[in-house]
Amino acid sequence: MSQAVDPRRLAFDWTDAEARRRADAGLVRTLRPRAAEPDVLDLASNDYLGLTHRPEVTQAAAEAALRWGGGSTGSRLVTGTTRLHTRLEQELAEFCGFEAALVFSSGYTANLAALTALGAHGSLTISDAANHASIVDGCRLSRAETAVVPHTDPEAVRKTLDAHPGRRALVVSDSVFSVDGDKAPLAELAAACRAHGPAALVVDDAHGFGVLGEGGRGALHAAGLAGDPDVVATLTLSKSLGSQGGAVLGPARVIEHLVNAARTFIFDTGLAPAAAGAALASLRLIRAEPGLAERARTVAATLHGRLTASGLTSARPDAAVVSVRAPSPDAALRWAADCREQGLGVGCFRPPSVPDGISRLRLTARADLTDAQIDEAVATILRTAPEA
Repeated sequence: MSQAVDPRRLAFDWTDAEARRRADAGLVRTLRPRAAEPDVLDLASNDYLGLTHRPEVTQAAAEAALRWGGGSTGSRLVTGTTRLHTRLEQELAEFCGFEAALVFSSGYTANLAALTALGAHGSLTISDAANHASIVDGCRLSRAETAVVPHTDPEAVRKTLDAHPGRRALVVSDSVFSVDGDKAPLAELAAACRAHGPAALVVDDAHGFGVLGEGGRGALHAAGLAGDPDVVATLTLSKSLGSQGGAVLGPARVIEHLVNAARTFIFDTGLAPAAAGAALASLRLIRAEPGLAERARTVAATLHGRLTASGLTSARPDAAVVSVRAPSPDAALRWAADCREQGLGVGCFRPPSVPDGISRLRLTARADLTDAQIDEAVATILRTAPEA
């Protein structure tokens, strides 16, 4: 006599088929908890300036938690704003050259806030084809009409704006793209916006802040656009600042609008005090040590030059991301695994995470890497490289 099927088990039966599909395609993602002390040379994280473990940063995080508590206790508009949050916002805006800033619980929620609160049903958003997933999701949630244009193509942006004369519009782009590490043509994008009229430029400077611009002030500062009345920047506190969280920077009236209209600000619990304290300490270190940004760029250029001189294919880095092509998704996975076995942690990008279908190793050119560590990383990558 057959046993009756428990109807409760049917609710998520479809996930078994999805798991098989991912396994067949070689696309299973796995969580790998790391130890507190690194067991490999880390070229996989986004700790561009090597500040995550700086004593000044960890001490600031601990002191903030002891003083303000383990959590922020509520949304920013209720109990989740401390003096640490407001001080961080003031110093971020001042350092990057903007009127005001607003801190969020992540860079992801910062992008969602900017795009949903500044875009609206009936408006137009123009997005680069290689933009980060948080920008893609922000465009979807905004209910604005979204036009996706070819990668780093300001002429395509201009033509799209010209096709919608007089229409309220946002042009949104990463400043530095996380896959190949190339820069967006920010000055040309701003010019296209200004030729159109009521169009604003929104730039995610997650991979530019701390690395580009004078002393790491960011890609918009380097392009001479920081503080302009039609420009908004978003960034993360989890990369160059070695902490966690995100921020939107722009004209004071835009920040005031986000406080009142951005759902990921209004309804989200505020950033934990420890993260705010760590980010503030890192920001002050960047101001005190302006050579960190230049060192990160130098490490990236050195890695690129030595790997390409040895016959590997690598996109020229504009910031601290170095991308090295692999012949196939399976080869990229094996290459990354072989590097790890030999003591080197590297990132591995492959479809569907990369829109162009090209698999890569992704290397982080940290400012705190020594010349000996660079030698070790290059030797390991070359020793484990698959045949083309």
